[in-house]
Amino acid sequence: MVLLLSSGHLWIRPLMFEDHAAQAIWTWRTSGAAEIWRKGFVPIGDLSAMPPQVLKRIQHDEEFGWIVDGPLPAAPAEAQVRWDDGSTMRVPVIGPRKALLALSPWPEEYTLPEGEAYKLTGATFTTMRLKTVRGMATVPAWRLHFSNLPGPIDHVAVDQDALGTVEDAVGDQPSVDEAVTDFKVLNERTLLVNYDYGSCTGEPLDVSLRVSEQQDVVVLGLDVPDQGTGMCAGTGRFDKDVIMLNKPLGDRVVLDAISRLPVLCRRAPDACRSRNK
Repeated sequence: MVLLLSSGHLWIRPLMFEDHAAQAIWTWRTSGAAEIWRKGFVPIGDLSAMPPQVLKRIQHDEEFGWIVDGPLPAAPAEAQVRWDDGSTMRVPVIGPRKALLALSPWPEEYTLPEGEAYKLTGATFTTMRLKTVRGMATVPAWRLHFSNLPGPIDHVAVDQDALGTVEDAVGDQPSVDEAVTDFKVLNERTLLVNYDYGSCTGEPLDVSLRVSEQQDVVVLGLDVPDQGTGMCAGTGRFDKDVIMLNKPLGDRVVLDAISRLPVLCRRAPDACRSRNK
C-alpha cells in the first residue's frame, strides 16, 4: 500500500501493476536471485529418475513412506556439475538419507504403519542427466537401492539449501488470488500467458494482462477490477491471453509481478526452491 497526500489528507491506495513490477525488478537485481539464475544450479527437470516398473509401483502404493533399513555410505564433501557447453561448478552434496527424505510426502518423525514403507538398504554415489536453465548437465546423484522395490531410484545429490535458491533470495511470497502461472512463446515477440485470479461473484472479470520490459527481464502482471471491500468468497478463475513484446524475448527471464519470481517456478518448482529441506 502507498500513502498519497492530497488537499491535506492522507489516504491509502492499493499497489498498482507499475508498483509491483518495479519491486519485482529491484528485488531480482539486488537480492542475488539473478546471479543464481545466470551462474548457479537451477534445475528444470525432475530431481528423481526411476525405471517404469518402480514408478508404477509407487503410484499404486501412494500412501507409502520411506525408511532406512541398512548401512549407508558417507557423502563426499563436494562434487562437480558439468554442463554440455563445457562449463563446470563445484557443489556441496547431501547424503543418501536426505535424498531419501526428499522423496517422502511424510515428515521424518512420522510413524508409518507396518508394511507401508519402502526400505532403503544401500546407496551408490553416481551421476545423472538433468535439464537446467543453463542447459543439459551431468550432475552428482545418489542411486538408492530398496529391498521391496523392483529397481533403484536416482536422486540429485546437489545441496541446494547450501548453494542458495532463487526463492530463498527473493524472500517471503505474498498470499494473493492473482498470479501469472505459465506462458508459451508463440514467436520471438509474442507470448501466450496463463493466469489465475479471484472473483467475488464467481463470474469472469474484465482482467487486463500487463507487461513491463527491461533489458534483463520481462515482468508480467494483471490489472483486476476493484471488487469493493468486505467479505468475499473468492471463487478462483483461470484464463489466458496473448501479449506482444516490444523487443524479442531472447534470454530475458520472465517474472511474475506479484511473487517477484520467474514464471517458470510455477511449472518447475524445483528450479526455485529445494526439495531437500
